Order: sequence, then structure tokens, then C-alpha cells
Amino acid sequence: MARRLPNFSALRAFEAAARHENFSRAAEELHLTHGAISHQVRGLEEELGRPLFVRHGRQVKITSDGLKFAQFLGKAFADIAAATDAMRAASISQRLTITSIPSFAARWLAPRLGKFIELHPDIEVVLQSSGVLQDLAREGIDVGIRFGRGNYPGMVVLRLMGDVYYPVVSPHYRGGQLPATPEDLAKHTLLRSVELWTPWLRAAAVDLPEPSGGLLFEDLSMLVRSAADGNGVALVRHVVAMQEINSGQLLRLFDIATPSPDEYYFVTPPGAVSKPQVQAFRDWLLEEIAAFQRQHA
Repeated sequence: MARRLPNFSALRAFEAAARHENFSRAAEELHLTHGAISHQVRGLEEELGRPLFVRHGRQVKITSDGLKFAQFLGKAFADIAAATDAMRAASISQRLTITSIPSFAARWLAPRLGKFIELHPDIEVVLQSSGVLQDLAREGIDVGIRFGRGNYPGMVVLRLMGDVYYPVVSPHYRGGQLPATPEDLAKHTLLRSVELWTPWLRAAAVDLPEPSGGLLFEDLSMLVRSAADGNGVALVRHVVAMQEINSGQLLRLFDIATPSPDEYYFVTPPGAVSKPQVQAFRDWLLEEIAAFQRQHA
């Protein structure tokens, strides 16, 4: 049989009034009017069948029964608050905050994250993209996906995979008159980014200087977009450009690729390594990378 409890708003009003022994201060705390507090308390007194306050004009003094009841309510509200905090803490503990370089986040990780969330619906995933090396522990970040040489002091570091560079171009570039050989690149627009053309040109045995002047793309996603729009030939990382290649927006030129000196790393602050959500994400990510590498072997 369900218990018949007093109105919760009335209980809150009474507990605040008893704690302050003042209806006006209780009203300020609960963002109500003095009259609303008085009305709630009087209704509670009628329901309980006994006075909780002795009134002298606008001054009130709590009765002995009121004091006992207020003490019980104070403990009950404290228990409710503690239980609420515990639930919130449990929710926050299942949050996974990831930071990644923008190109990897947008073009490789984000399209796959839905599968991880389906497997772990209890984990809230926060994905941040930044080209700046962040202090993961200080900023409360659980995982960093970084592209570099693996030297991240104070972090737990796991190598994920390498990458390669090769030229790509839109099939509609110059009306379809595309470079037929690496030497033909001398007659075409080479789009520039923070990644130099020189290592690939040497691998292709092409004696061309490093392109200079004009627009320099710092964001590789923008470089890929510019190439897909037909603005020139771009030297791209495979992981970054594969979506456009698979969709036919870009064509890979020549069968020459140069390995990147940088690689992708899974970086975690020591204090986050043992978190269940971090371990789950790491295991899932390694499986996704293995499948990706098998597909593109």
C-alpha cells in the first residue's frame, strides 16, 4: 500500500523556515514570497493536525514538535542530496573526453564513433578537435589522438598506426586533362600544406623545387576539399583523403607513396588509464584500426 506523504513543496518550505526560523529568509532561499511560505506551512500544519510554529505577528518560533519534524526532514533532504550527487558522479564517471587532431577527428574517427556508442550506450562521448598539444590531465581529457613521433612525457603512449602520402586530384581538374606521369606535375598547380612535397618528389625521381607562394593550407581537411573542388593537385595522407577517393571525388595519381615520419598515437594521462570507458574505447579503436588496415592493405 502506497504511503500518503505531505506535499513535497510544503515540506521544503517548512524545512527552510525551520532552519532560518524566519519565513522571509526561507522565501529568499526558495525564490518564493513570504505569503507563499506561510501558506505552505499552514497547509502542512493542517495536514499533520498540530502547530509547527508559534506566530507573533510576522515573527515565528518553532514548536518542539516542529523542531523534531524539521530534524527528520533535514536528514531526509541530506540523504536525497547525497543520493543525487552519487547518481551525478556515476554519470560523469561514464563520460569519455577525447581530443584529436582535426583532420583525423573529422575524417576517420567521427564517422566511426557511432559504432562505439551503440556498443556502449552508457558512455557519454565528448569529442574535441584541436591542433594544439593540450595538457590532458590538467584539462580533464581522458584520451588524446596525436600525430607525431611518440614523445609525450608523463603520458601513457600507445602507437596506433602509420600513414603514407601520395598525390590526388579531382577527375574534373582542367577538364579531365590530368597529369599522366610524375614529371607532368611541373605543368600543374601543386597545392601547398604544412606537409612538404620534396620527400615525395624525390621518391618519384622528379627534379622539381618545393612549391612556394600562394595559399598554404594548415588544415588538411581544407586541402582535401580544395583538391576535390578542382583547384590543383594535393599531396595528402591516406587516412585523411580516403573518403573522397572512395566516393570518386578524388583520384590517386601514380603508384608512389612515401611513409610519413609521423604516426598516430593513443595518449592517456596515467590517472585515466584504468577507467573502464578508456579501456573500452582503446580496445574498440584498435579493432577498428586493424579492420581499416586489412581493408586498405
